[in-house]
Amino acid sequence: MNDRPRTLAFYVLAAVFALYVLFLYGPTLTILVLSFQGPQGGLTFPLNGVSTHWFSRLWAGVGVVDIWAAFGRSLRLGLVTMVLSVVFAFFAGLAFRKGFRGSGALFALAVASLIVPSIVVSLGIGLEFRLIDDAIKAAAAATGWSFLQDHGTAMGLYTSALGAHLTWTLPFGLLIMFAVFNRFSPAYEEAARDLGASGAQTLTHVVVPILAPSLVGVALFGFTLSFDELARTSQAIGGRNTLPLELQGLTTTVTTPEIYALGTLTTAVSAAVIGVSLCAVLWLQKRRARLGLVKA
Repeated sequence: MNDRPRTLAFYVLAAVFALYVLFLYGPTLTILVLSFQGPQGGLTFPLNGVSTHWFSRLWAGVGVVDIWAAFGRSLRLGLVTMVLSVVFAFFAGLAFRKGFRGSGALFALAVASLIVPSIVVSLGIGLEFRLIDDAIKAAAAATGWSFLQDHGTAMGLYTSALGAHLTWTLPFGLLIMFAVFNRFSPAYEEAARDLGASGAQTLTHVVVPILAPSLVGVALFGFTLSFDELARTSQAIGGRNTLPLELQGLTTTVTTPEIYALGTLTTAVSAAVIGVSLCAVLWLQKRRARLGLVKA
Protein backbone atom coordinates (compact mmCIF):
# COMPACT_ATOMS: atom_id res chain seq x y z
CA MET A 1 0.00 0.00 0.00
CA ASN A 2 1.30 3.44 -0.94
CA ASP A 3 1.73 5.66 2.15
CA ARG A 4 3.31 8.59 0.33
CA PRO A 5 1.45 11.91 0.79
CA ARG A 6 -0.63 13.07 -2.15
CA THR A 7 0.82 15.99 -4.03
CA LEU A 8 -0.88 19.05 -5.44
CA ALA A 9 -0.84 17.44 -8.89
CA PHE A 10 -3.08 14.63 -7.60
CA TYR A 11 -5.77 17.04 -6.42
CA VAL A 12 -5.56 19.09 -9.62
CA LEU A 13 -5.99 15.99 -11.76
CA ALA A 14 -8.81 14.73 -9.51
CA ALA A 15 -10.61 18.06 -9.88
CA VAL A 16 -10.19 17.94 -13.67
CA PHE A 17 -11.58 14.40 -13.75
CA ALA A 18 -14.54 15.39 -11.56
CA LEU A 19 -15.32 18.31 -13.89
CA TYR A 20 -15.08 15.97 -16.87
CA VAL A 21 -17.55 13.51 -15.32
CA LEU A 22 -19.88 16.38 -14.43
CA PHE A 23 -19.71 17.75 -17.96
CA LEU A 24 -20.30 14.28 -19.42
CA TYR A 25 -23.21 13.15 -17.26
CA GLY A 26 -24.56 16.42 -15.86
CA PRO A 27 -27.06 17.08 -18.70
CA THR A 28 -28.40 13.52 -18.51
CA LEU A 29 -28.82 13.69 -14.74
CA THR A 30 -30.53 17.09 -15.05
CA ILE A 31 -33.08 15.73 -17.53
CA LEU A 32 -33.60 12.66 -15.32
CA VAL A 33 -34.38 14.81 -12.27
CA LEU A 34 -36.61 17.29 -14.11
CA SER A 35 -38.64 14.48 -15.71
CA PHE A 36 -40.01 13.56 -12.25
CA GLN A 37 -41.54 16.99 -11.56
CA GLY A 38 -45.07 17.41 -10.30
CA PRO A 39 -48.07 18.35 -12.51
CA GLN A 40 -47.27 22.06 -12.16
CA GLY A 41 -43.57 21.63 -12.96
CA GLY A 42 -41.73 23.57 -15.62
CA LEU A 43 -38.66 23.12 -17.76
CA THR A 44 -36.17 24.52 -15.25
CA PHE A 45 -35.26 24.28 -11.59
CA PRO A 46 -36.40 24.46 -8.85
CA LEU A 47 -38.51 21.30 -8.78
CA ASN A 48 -42.24 21.78 -8.31
CA GLY A 49 -43.16 18.56 -6.56
CA VAL A 50 -42.10 14.99 -7.33
CA SER A 51 -44.27 12.54 -9.28
CA THR A 52 -44.50 10.34 -12.38
CA HIS A 53 -47.18 12.59 -13.89
CA TRP A 54 -45.22 13.36 -17.05
CA PHE A 55 -44.47 9.72 -17.70
CA SER A 56 -48.23 9.06 -17.54
CA ARG A 57 -48.78 11.87 -20.03
CA LEU A 58 -46.07 10.41 -22.24
CA TRP A 59 -47.71 6.97 -22.10
CA ALA A 60 -50.99 8.54 -23.24
CA GLY A 61 -49.26 10.20 -26.22
CA VAL A 62 -47.61 13.55 -26.95
CA GLY A 63 -50.13 15.65 -28.86
CA VAL A 64 -50.58 14.66 -32.50
CA VAL A 65 -47.29 12.76 -32.56
CA ASP A 66 -47.47 8.97 -32.29
CA ILE A 67 -44.37 8.69 -30.15
CA TRP A 68 -44.71 4.95 -29.59
CA ALA A 69 -44.84 4.25 -33.32
CA ALA A 70 -41.63 6.26 -33.71
CA PHE A 71 -40.12 4.34 -30.80
CA GLY A 72 -41.03 1.06 -32.50
CA ARG A 73 -39.48 2.18 -35.78
CA SER A 74 -36.23 3.14 -34.05
CA LEU A 75 -36.19 -0.14 -32.15
CA ARG A 76 -36.75 -2.27 -35.25
CA LEU A 77 -34.23 -0.31 -37.30
CA GLY A 78 -31.70 -0.57 -34.48
CA LEU A 79 -32.12 -4.34 -34.24
CA VAL A 80 -31.77 -4.86 -38.01
CA THR A 81 -28.72 -2.57 -38.09
CA MET A 82 -27.24 -4.49 -35.15
CA VAL A 83 -27.60 -7.88 -36.84
CA LEU A 84 -26.20 -6.70 -40.17
CA SER A 85 -23.31 -4.90 -38.47
CA VAL A 86 -22.29 -8.06 -36.61
CA VAL A 87 -22.53 -10.29 -39.69
CA PHE A 88 -20.77 -7.93 -42.10
CA ALA A 89 -18.05 -6.90 -39.62
CA PHE A 90 -17.30 -10.51 -38.68
CA PHE A 91 -16.94 -11.80 -42.23
CA ALA A 92 -15.12 -8.63 -43.33
CA GLY A 93 -12.67 -9.21 -40.49
CA LEU A 94 -12.13 -12.77 -41.70
CA ALA A 95 -11.55 -11.55 -45.25
CA PHE A 96 -9.06 -8.86 -44.26
CA ARG A 97 -7.30 -11.37 -42.03
CA LYS A 98 -6.63 -13.59 -45.03
CA GLY A 99 -5.51 -10.62 -47.11
CA PHE A 100 -6.38 -9.84 -50.70
CA ARG A 101 -5.40 -7.40 -53.42
CA GLY A 102 -6.79 -3.91 -52.86
CA SER A 103 -7.56 -4.49 -49.19
CA GLY A 104 -5.89 -1.21 -48.19
CA ALA A 105 -7.98 0.86 -50.57
CA LEU A 106 -11.14 -0.98 -49.55
CA PHE A 107 -10.42 -0.37 -45.87
CA ALA A 108 -9.89 3.35 -46.49
CA LEU A 109 -13.18 3.46 -48.38
CA ALA A 110 -14.98 1.61 -45.59
CA VAL A 111 -13.90 3.99 -42.84
CA ALA A 112 -14.18 7.15 -44.97
CA SER A 113 -17.77 7.67 -43.80
CA LEU A 114 -16.43 8.37 -40.31
CA ILE A 115 -14.64 11.41 -41.70
CA VAL A 116 -17.38 12.76 -43.97
CA PRO A 117 -19.90 14.94 -42.07
CA SER A 118 -23.02 12.97 -41.20
CA ILE A 119 -25.43 15.42 -42.83
CA VAL A 120 -23.48 15.15 -46.10
CA VAL A 121 -23.80 11.36 -46.02
CA SER A 122 -27.53 11.73 -45.37
CA LEU A 123 -27.98 14.20 -48.22
CA GLY A 124 -26.03 11.96 -50.60
CA ILE A 125 -28.11 8.88 -49.77
CA GLY A 126 -31.34 10.88 -50.03
CA LEU A 127 -30.30 12.21 -53.45
CA GLU A 128 -29.36 8.72 -54.61
CA PHE A 129 -32.79 7.34 -53.76
CA ARG A 130 -34.52 10.31 -55.38
CA LEU A 131 -32.65 9.51 -58.58
CA ILE A 132 -33.84 5.90 -58.25
CA ASP A 133 -37.42 7.15 -57.88
CA ASP A 134 -37.03 9.34 -60.97
CA ALA A 135 -35.67 6.40 -62.95
CA ILE A 136 -38.59 4.19 -61.90
CA LYS A 137 -41.10 6.90 -62.85
CA ALA A 138 -39.40 7.36 -66.22
CA ALA A 139 -39.55 3.61 -66.81
CA ALA A 140 -43.25 3.60 -65.85
CA ALA A 141 -43.98 6.40 -68.34
CA ALA A 142 -42.05 4.62 -71.10
CA THR A 143 -43.47 1.13 -70.59
CA GLY A 144 -46.90 1.81 -69.11
CA TRP A 145 -46.45 -1.02 -66.62
CA SER A 146 -49.00 -0.63 -63.84
CA PHE A 147 -46.82 -1.94 -61.02
CA LEU A 148 -44.26 0.77 -61.80
CA GLN A 149 -46.90 3.47 -62.01
CA ASP A 150 -48.01 2.67 -58.46
CA HIS A 151 -44.49 3.28 -57.16
CA GLY A 152 -44.23 5.98 -54.49
CA THR A 153 -40.66 6.14 -53.27
CA ALA A 154 -37.82 3.73 -52.67
CA MET A 155 -36.85 5.64 -49.54
CA GLY A 156 -37.89 3.99 -46.31
CA LEU A 157 -36.91 2.51 -42.99
CA TYR A 158 -35.20 -0.60 -44.35
CA THR A 159 -33.75 0.91 -47.53
CA SER A 160 -32.31 4.42 -47.39
CA ALA A 161 -32.42 4.80 -43.60
CA LEU A 162 -30.85 1.38 -43.06
CA GLY A 163 -28.10 2.21 -45.54
CA ALA A 164 -27.43 5.53 -43.81
CA HIS A 165 -27.12 3.83 -40.42
CA LEU A 166 -24.82 1.13 -41.76
CA THR A 167 -22.41 3.79 -43.03
CA TRP A 168 -22.07 4.77 -39.35
CA THR A 169 -22.07 1.39 -37.58
CA LEU A 170 -20.07 -0.81 -39.98
CA PRO A 171 -16.78 1.12 -39.71
CA PHE A 172 -16.88 0.83 -35.92
CA GLY A 173 -17.64 -2.88 -36.15
CA LEU A 174 -14.85 -3.38 -38.66
CA LEU A 175 -12.30 -1.58 -36.47
CA ILE A 176 -13.31 -3.72 -33.49
CA MET A 177 -12.94 -6.94 -35.47
CA PHE A 178 -9.55 -5.82 -36.80
CA ALA A 179 -8.33 -5.38 -33.22
CA VAL A 180 -9.79 -8.75 -32.19
CA PHE A 181 -8.38 -10.75 -35.10
CA ASN A 182 -5.01 -9.05 -34.66
CA ARG A 183 -4.57 -10.90 -31.34
CA PHE A 184 -6.45 -14.07 -32.30
CA SER A 185 -4.10 -17.03 -32.38
CA PRO A 186 -4.44 -19.27 -35.47
CA ALA A 187 -3.33 -22.21 -33.29
CA TYR A 188 -6.96 -22.81 -32.30
CA GLU A 189 -8.01 -23.27 -35.93
CA GLU A 190 -4.99 -25.43 -36.69
CA ALA A 191 -5.80 -27.67 -33.73
CA ALA A 192 -9.41 -28.01 -34.89
CA ARG A 193 -8.29 -28.95 -38.41
CA ASP A 194 -5.81 -31.48 -37.01
CA LEU A 195 -8.73 -33.10 -35.20
CA GLY A 196 -10.63 -33.40 -38.48
CA ALA A 197 -12.92 -30.39 -38.31
CA SER A 198 -14.04 -28.84 -41.58
CA GLY A 199 -13.78 -25.12 -42.30
CA ALA A 200 -17.41 -24.54 -41.36
CA GLN A 201 -17.07 -26.59 -38.17
CA THR A 202 -13.94 -24.68 -37.17
CA LEU A 203 -15.71 -21.40 -37.73
CA THR A 204 -18.86 -22.46 -35.86
CA HIS A 205 -17.40 -24.38 -32.92
CA VAL A 206 -14.05 -22.63 -32.40
CA VAL A 207 -13.79 -19.14 -33.88
CA VAL A 208 -17.28 -17.85 -33.09
CA PRO A 209 -17.38 -19.09 -29.44
CA ILE A 210 -13.98 -17.55 -28.71
CA LEU A 211 -14.89 -14.23 -30.35
CA ALA A 212 -18.45 -14.15 -28.98
CA PRO A 213 -17.78 -11.42 -26.36
CA SER A 214 -16.29 -9.18 -29.06
CA LEU A 215 -19.28 -9.83 -31.32
CA VAL A 216 -21.53 -8.73 -28.47
CA GLY A 217 -19.51 -5.51 -28.36
CA VAL A 218 -20.06 -4.98 -32.09
CA ALA A 219 -23.77 -5.61 -31.58
CA LEU A 220 -23.84 -3.07 -28.75
CA PHE A 221 -22.21 -0.43 -30.94
CA GLY A 222 -24.54 -1.24 -33.82
CA PHE A 223 -27.75 -0.89 -31.83
CA THR A 224 -26.89 2.14 -29.72
CA LEU A 225 -25.40 4.12 -32.61
CA SER A 226 -28.46 3.36 -34.75
CA PHE A 227 -31.06 3.96 -32.03
CA ASP A 228 -29.72 7.44 -31.26
CA GLU A 229 -28.77 8.49 -34.79
CA LEU A 230 -30.19 11.81 -35.99
CA ALA A 231 -28.12 13.54 -38.67
CA ARG A 232 -27.68 10.56 -41.00
CA THR A 233 -31.39 9.77 -40.75
CA SER A 234 -32.72 13.28 -41.36
CA GLN A 235 -32.56 13.28 -45.17
CA ALA A 236 -32.80 9.54 -45.78
CA ILE A 237 -35.78 8.34 -43.73
CA GLY A 238 -38.61 8.91 -46.15
CA GLY A 239 -42.09 9.72 -44.85
CA ARG A 240 -41.96 8.32 -41.30
CA ASN A 241 -39.66 9.61 -38.59
CA THR A 242 -37.59 7.68 -36.10
CA LEU A 243 -37.65 8.56 -32.41
CA PRO A 244 -34.65 10.95 -32.47
CA LEU A 245 -36.27 12.92 -35.32
CA GLU A 246 -39.57 13.09 -33.44
CA LEU A 247 -37.72 14.17 -30.33
CA GLN A 248 -35.99 16.95 -32.24
CA GLY A 249 -39.32 18.13 -33.59
CA LEU A 250 -40.93 18.07 -30.16
CA THR A 251 -38.27 20.37 -28.71
CA THR A 252 -39.89 23.26 -30.58
CA THR A 253 -43.50 22.43 -29.68
CA VAL A 254 -43.54 20.72 -26.25
CA THR A 255 -42.94 23.14 -23.37
CA THR A 256 -43.53 20.78 -20.44
CA PRO A 257 -41.37 18.17 -18.64
CA GLU A 258 -43.01 15.61 -20.91
CA ILE A 259 -40.06 16.07 -23.24
CA TYR A 260 -37.73 15.26 -20.34
CA ALA A 261 -39.71 12.10 -19.61
CA LEU A 262 -39.17 11.03 -23.21
CA GLY A 263 -35.45 11.74 -22.89
CA THR A 264 -35.31 9.66 -19.71
CA LEU A 265 -37.09 6.81 -21.48
CA THR A 266 -34.66 6.76 -24.42
CA THR A 267 -31.70 6.92 -22.05
CA ALA A 268 -33.15 4.00 -20.06
CA VAL A 269 -33.47 1.93 -23.25
CA SER A 270 -29.82 2.56 -24.15
CA ALA A 271 -28.75 1.76 -20.57
CA ALA A 272 -30.79 -1.46 -20.63
CA VAL A 273 -29.13 -2.55 -23.88
CA ILE A 274 -25.70 -1.87 -22.38
CA GLY A 275 -26.61 -3.81 -19.24
CA VAL A 276 -27.90 -6.80 -21.21
CA SER A 277 -24.77 -6.74 -23.37
CA LEU A 278 -22.46 -6.71 -20.34
CA CYS A 279 -24.39 -9.60 -18.81
CA ALA A 280 -24.07 -11.50 -22.07
CA VAL A 281 -20.32 -10.89 -22.18
CA LEU A 282 -19.90 -12.11 -18.58
CA TRP A 283 -21.98 -15.22 -19.31
CA LEU A 284 -19.96 -15.99 -22.44
CA GLN A 285 -16.68 -15.56 -20.58
CA LYS A 286 -17.80 -17.90 -17.81
CA ARG A 287 -19.04 -20.43 -20.37
CA ARG A 288 -15.75 -20.23 -22.22
CA ALA A 289 -13.81 -20.77 -19.00
CA ARG A 290 -16.05 -23.75 -18.18
CA LEU A 291 -15.32 -25.29 -21.57
CA GLY A 292 -11.58 -24.78 -21.07
CA LEU A 293 -11.14 -22.19 -23.80
CA VAL A 294 -8.38 -19.77 -22.94
CA LYS A 295 -8.68 -16.09 -23.77
CA ALA A 296 -7.78 -15.26 -27.34
